[in-house]
Amino acid sequence: MARDYDPVQGKWYEDLEENEVFKVLSVDPDQELVEVQYENGDIEEIDLDTWHELDLELSQEPEGWANDDEEEEEEEEDDEDEDDWDEDDDDWDDDEDEDLDDDDDDYNDRDDA
Repeated sequence: MARDYDPVQGKWYEDLEENEVFKVLSVDPDQELVEVQYENGDIEEIDLDTWHELDLELSQEPEGWANDDEEEEEEEEDDEDEDDWDEDDDDWDDDEDEDLDDDDDDYNDRDDA
């Protein structure tokens, strides 16, 4: 007997017949489509009639699952950290440039002599 769960975006389900775990990415009631992503990363659209024929159980997020959105957020945080470092580096370069200019003049004087 099929368990009839309505698809909810962001929820995880297990297809008991296929022994597959997937997450609902989106639900489009106008087109009657459910977009799902399987544990292996594959994405598929399922029509609502097929959805209601599936023998589903609510499931937990698989261990070690890395959501693309979470990965993008981590990358953005890393980029921000690098930007902060670059800003500090720029300040350091400004102070150093003044000293280098003096050294460059001495060096150029030697070449002219």
